[in-house]
Amino acid sequence: MGARLTDPQRGRAYAFCMNTVDPFAQDAARSGPLFVVLNAGSGRHQKGSQQQVMAQVFSQAGREFEFLHIKDTAHINEIANSAVALAQARRGVVVAAGGDGTISAVAGAVLGSGCPFGVLPEGTFNYFGRDNAIPQDTEAAARALLGASITPVQVGQVNGRVFLVNASVGLYPQLLEDREAWKKKWGRSRIVAFVSGIATLLKWRKQLHLNIESAGQTATLRTPTLFVGNNRLQLARVGIDEKEVKALQAGELAGIVVRPIGSLAMLGLLLRGVLGRLGDADHVSSFSFRRLTVTPKLRKRRNRIKVATDGETVWMQPPLLFQVAAEPLLLLVPAPADRAEVA
Repeated sequence: MGARLTDPQRGRAYAFCMNTVDPFAQDAARSGPLFVVLNAGSGRHQKGSQQQVMAQVFSQAGREFEFLHIKDTAHINEIANSAVALAQARRGVVVAAGGDGTISAVAGAVLGSGCPFGVLPEGTFNYFGRDNAIPQDTEAAARALLGASITPVQVGQVNGRVFLVNASVGLYPQLLEDREAWKKKWGRSRIVAFVSGIATLLKWRKQLHLNIESAGQTATLRTPTLFVGNNRLQLARVGIDEKEVKALQAGELAGIVVRPIGSLAMLGLLLRGVLGRLGDADHVSSFSFRRLTVTPKLRKRRNRIKVATDGETVWMQPPLLFQVAAEPLLLLVPAPADRAEVA
């Protein structure tokens, strides 16, 4: 068995990887065919309108392209893997067109493939695209993609599942599930998401009992939720300590926990988050890490726990291993003239 890298050595190795891009990938980014995994059900656009806009932009530029449609989200991994296989065979680019959940799922297939990864944001929040200065307008994003260049970006994983924005257990996955139910009834908007969040907080009573281990240190805590962030924009917007936001630039993830409190106090935290002052709250603690093992105390006969990653919820068997992926994602970031203001 070879010698293990120390944490500083891992950081240097990761930094080297983040700044080294294969010349073949660079060529593919500049002129290779685009394989667009399209989720027409994402966000606020009418079905088919995004595809027409993208096709027009790519055709006018003389760029070869192909759409792979997600008709059933249960098959998203299969479609994403097909896009990667095509891109590898024809030295092309895999492009995800959809919300953060779609983008994350496609990124999971692209990671480690050597293929460049493009993003056309079509969701409600689009934290990943906004954080990387990708325009939110479909036509502007498609045009920016044509002149974009590769920038390696950090990827988070929980038990091998990729997340680009956040991952969590406890209250936050329930907030997401309730939000989706409200959106199906009332439509997709940030106001609907906010009101559904209030409704969930008023009825939430559960607490998690977690054993956590990181860098040789262990702790036991009781909390309604554990949130792991991998997106500077989202963390900055809710007011998390600046040092945790900067930790993402140093190859780490940001962990956030809330001490047990009542419903009214939780509503107060929600309001603080909206106002960008969550990090000032006495009940909130944040920390940074590269690798975190979480073992929840579960009820008898239950050997799984619900985990949310980038807006999607899944069941996982503990322990949960949150970590920075060994390789970065080869993201196509717009040229300076095409970049959208981070907002």
